[in-house]
Amino acid sequence: MSNTNFVVEYCSPWLVFPLTEIVRFCPHSNIKILDVTSGLRDNRSIGLNFEESNEVGVGQYTAICTKVPNPPLGERLVVYIRYRRITEALRALGRILGIGFAMSPQADATQLLTFSEQAQFVTLGTMIDCSRCGVPRIETLLAFIRFIALMGMNTLQLYTEDTYKVEGEPFFGFLRGGFTQEQLATIDQYASQFGVEVFPCIQTLGHMGQVLQWPQYACVKDTPDVLLPGTDATYMLIDKIIETISRPFKSRRIHIGMDEATGLGEGRFKQLFGVKDTSDIMFDHIQKVTHICRVKGLSPMIWSDMVLAQNLESSPTQESHQAPARLLASPDTPSLVYWEYFQTDPHPYVRKIQQHRECGFEPWVAGGIWTWNRFFTALSFTFDASKACLQACKQQRIQNVFATIWGDDGNECDIFSSLPGLLFYSEHGYTSADDIDENQFRNSFAGICGGNLDDFVAAGKIDSAPITADVPYYATNFPPNMSKWILWQDPFYEFLSPQYQDYDLETHYTTLAESLKSASQNVQRYPLNSRLHYPYLLATVLALKSHLRQRLVVAYRTQNRDELIYLTTDPLQKLRDRLELLWRYHRTMWLSTNSPFGSEILELRYGAIRTRLESLQLRLLDFIKGSISDIPEFGEDLSVVYENSGPSLVLDFARIYSPVRALGTG
Repeated sequence: MSNTNFVVEYCSPWLVFPLTEIVRFCPHSNIKILDVTSGLRDNRSIGLNFEESNEVGVGQYTAICTKVPNPPLGERLVVYIRYRRITEALRALGRILGIGFAMSPQADATQLLTFSEQAQFVTLGTMIDCSRCGVPRIETLLAFIRFIALMGMNTLQLYTEDTYKVEGEPFFGFLRGGFTQEQLATIDQYASQFGVEVFPCIQTLGHMGQVLQWPQYACVKDTPDVLLPGTDATYMLIDKIIETISRPFKSRRIHIGMDEATGLGEGRFKQLFGVKDTSDIMFDHIQKVTHICRVKGLSPMIWSDMVLAQNLESSPTQESHQAPARLLASPDTPSLVYWEYFQTDPHPYVRKIQQHRECGFEPWVAGGIWTWNRFFTALSFTFDASKACLQACKQQRIQNVFATIWGDDGNECDIFSSLPGLLFYSEHGYTSADDIDENQFRNSFAGICGGNLDDFVAAGKIDSAPITADVPYYATNFPPNMSKWILWQDPFYEFLSPQYQDYDLETHYTTLAESLKSASQNVQRYPLNSRLHYPYLLATVLALKSHLRQRLVVAYRTQNRDELIYLTTDPLQKLRDRLELLWRYHRTMWLSTNSPFGSEILELRYGAIRTRLESLQLRLLDFIKGSISDIPEFGEDLSVVYENSGPSLVLDFARIYSPVRALGTG
């Protein structure tokens, strides 16, 4: 099936640049801009006319397809798109590309290409983590701007804890690939032409450990991860970083963070000022930093978890209103952002939104695309949690919504695997219904991004054991990251292998690898499917590694020399070879997606496993030859570490690699 071809015949001047870029990077090369000098209109292409109109409501657009004369060739099809904002003009184009991808020559194009939509939110966007080792290349961010614009999103936040250059602060983002002022201005200028507002998302209290590790910042450190409130040096630094990070952007919004400031007031603050109530420290700090923003003409927002009690199961008590009331009484009040990534039922979201309102705040709401602490986005869980979040937001008439893309624990995940999650948000963002049109969702992903949605969802099976169909693979509340902890476990110990001892993961991953290999090669129809080569290679490694130690231990203890020789020279050698392929491909993918800074963490992990697999093979060969008399690691019995969890675990590298706490510190 070939894609329907489109040609832009008319648009306003400010659509010329974004449409030119979309034509340039269109995954199917099935859209072009009319060459007006030729005066010819090809009946084989469907014309697109974009008309800005004040008669269309904000957030609304219409697309009407009709037949018009085209002498002497007969009739041709033209789609007239009427819109108010660039956001909706490009959203309309995204839908048209999706329809064109799936439309057969026999279909009634006038019916399929006639539709209208209304945005459910004033702003809808995403936040990309640029601080967990992986700082996206400018080209990556520009690609995401094009994608989200075609989806209908209109905001982008760049989460940067220290990954931006600050004049006079050489250790700010030291060897971390921080953005320069020129780079941020380039991103902002590009996005603005697509109707996308970019604004910074930084930290001004907690999550500052990358900066605070350096002795030059000892004077502004409360605890290893938290800035020191109440001192002039701290507010001078905050003033400088806010001035720096806001300067390249047209937007006057700024997200100043302040979430998860664990241990606030318990470090150097206590030594200087004595014991003070945490909420008093928090709100004094919020007011001072917010005032810095207001003086600069900025509108700040903060994460709400340190302001409101996030663990309330009912309406807030009178006592819980007191601290937020202090903040509301100040002229320097920031907006609050309520974040929630874990619930798959809309009721908890509704309850928390109402709690914010009862305390006097109209919240922004942030959901999550499950990218963190894994190799590939957990799309099934992302859809379930996002559906609940967005249903609640629409029911409660929330105005501002965004989806976060976090990169915790090394940013190992392919950021492009998050695109179905972003499109899911956008599809919900343009319908008042509780559910989206699945066919439209699938076709738009293919038309806009160039990927097969079903193949991308199936790739998530790298983190799921073959559990019975009536039990979700995230039955323990969170989607597991099984592929990560199986890959990074030390091969001598594989101390978490009892968690999956009742599952045939060799067959599971072998079958998945075959499926992903086929999907990753289907690039003529689905160009983005090339990204599936990464989970394919990962599955080939996991198929060999998941049960190898178990088989080696049995052969060792039963003194089955022939089996030991076979396992050492065949499966173990294949595992080393395939791990080499995976590492090399992952490295190439990282460098094409991110700055090279931070890749050392990824390669440190691969280096550890590559070295240990080599050592394992050499030790086994020595044992087989009789050079050594035993392998003590194989004499140790393993026990289930996490009872009643099976393989449904979410673990980070520090807990995965070795039984030794904190990677060998004892």
